[in-house]
Amino acid sequence: MTLSYDDAAAQLTAPGERYETEQIEVRGVAYTAFKGVPASLRDLFDLTRGYGATPFLVYEDETYSYDEVYAAADGLAAVLQQRYGVAKGDRVAIAMRNYPEWIMTYLATLSIGAVVVSMNAWWTADELDYGLEDSGAKVLVADVERVERTRESAARLGVATIGVRLGDTAASGAVDRWDDVVATGVVPERVEIGPDDDATILYTSGTTGRPKGAVSTHRAVLQALMGFSCKVAIDSLRRPAEGSGRTGSPVFILIVPLFHVTGNVPVFLGSLASGLKLVIMHKWDPGRALELIEREKVTNFVGVPTQSWDLLEHPDFAKYDTSSLASVGGGGAPAPPQLVSRVSNSFKAAKPNIGYGMTETNAYGPGNSGTDYETHPTSTGRATPILQIEIRDAQDQPVPVGERGEICMKGPNLIRGYWNRPEATAETFVDGWLHTGDLGRVDDEGFVYIEDRAKDMILRGGENVYSAEVEAAIYEHPAVYEAAVFGVPHERLGEEVAAAIVPRPGMDIDPDELTAFLKARIAGFKVPTKVMTFTEALPRNPAGKILKRDLRDQFVSD
Repeated sequence: MTLSYDDAAAQLTAPGERYETEQIEVRGVAYTAFKGVPASLRDLFDLTRGYGATPFLVYEDETYSYDEVYAAADGLAAVLQQRYGVAKGDRVAIAMRNYPEWIMTYLATLSIGAVVVSMNAWWTADELDYGLEDSGAKVLVADVERVERTRESAARLGVATIGVRLGDTAASGAVDRWDDVVATGVVPERVEIGPDDDATILYTSGTTGRPKGAVSTHRAVLQALMGFSCKVAIDSLRRPAEGSGRTGSPVFILIVPLFHVTGNVPVFLGSLASGLKLVIMHKWDPGRALELIEREKVTNFVGVPTQSWDLLEHPDFAKYDTSSLASVGGGGAPAPPQLVSRVSNSFKAAKPNIGYGMTETNAYGPGNSGTDYETHPTSTGRATPILQIEIRDAQDQPVPVGERGEICMKGPNLIRGYWNRPEATAETFVDGWLHTGDLGRVDDEGFVYIEDRAKDMILRGGENVYSAEVEAAIYEHPAVYEAAVFGVPHERLGEEVAAAIVPRPGMDIDPDELTAFLKARIAGFKVPTKVMTFTEALPRNPAGKILKRDLRDQFVSD
């Protein structure tokens, strides 16, 4: 008989167990927290140094052991202190694509009590200028492209720059080369670091206005990290057979940016904490991903749903050995039920999974995987031992089970607030509860369902239309590869339903036929009255979310 989710969680979090929980108070708010987490991320790093010669990072044809990564991180940490005067609480910005040096810089910065500022590598020069000034960064570590984009800003703001992999054509002048300033074998000065000290600033990937810097403490990141591990343990205890066929240590592949919370916490730090190998992709390429999965025997594939689609749809998918994969999924956006089925049926051993997290939660939240996901393909999973979830109405009151409202979360993994944005912090965090801005519901089994973003809900003639529901119906059409649904202004109805669709290669979509197809599946008022097809992928932000505002603007202007 399968152990219930609640019984498994209770068993694992009991006194004396690895995931034992306790009641704590942080900034006047009471939380349930894991008891056994280290006091700081540096303490976690000290523990993982014991992995020694074990391979840690693989980038193209380069492989770095834990010893080698920490030797470089220590060398940089000492340089940050001695050459650049970085002290506890100072900000060190990282602006680069996925490279081993990104991770080395992260380890170095946090080891000396400084704060990592994760800069979006896709940002323009103006946006990078904003991030450097907003965060008050003292040092910037950047690759050659970001060095060039930030040259004027760094000079204006007095930010020292260390260039990574600059090559022969590299920047000169005020930029120091990584190879010239980082010396291995040097030990940094040890400073006191506490659980409530600031650790990271990750900028939220909003579609309007300037992004906000989400500030996490050491405690918040570590609680999230322990939470991911606890969820795996719960699943293993409940369904041991699902992982019984796997041999060897897990191997993760990094297919999302390190500056995004998913790549940063569950993938990178999750691999580090467990002594696993992490295969780094410079940028997303499904064909290259298939090569690396076969070559490195990758077991865990964590990204946004589109990347799973890309992998399955690649013309060479069947040519590569993907039998090592045990888990395929991620988060960042709802996954169509058809994708869950495709993952279950297209891999020899891989089970689908999805998680619901945000920058504000350090990516940690309800998770759904394996058999639970196959039986509840539209749910993002259940709450976890340290995370409370409530569905609230417009008056901020909890609603009955099954009713729709705003999803609110509370836990020690939440950020402490937004950098220098007290009003935004007070608006989003109320009495320790994060107001996500997402609409959803919880069923009587505790499964969470995300219906839509509150701000993206379409109000058509007094009727609420939830784009996630319409998108799921559109994805059932055999010619649809990618779809996004949103509202556009309408003189009489207020808003009407619009859809942007990318057909599968070699296929066409007839709007009239699509309308008939959808009317057989959803109510007529939910069927898009405006449909635009695209030959290229829909625009997305760095977190992998479709930029619906950009698409909406395009519809309105046409």
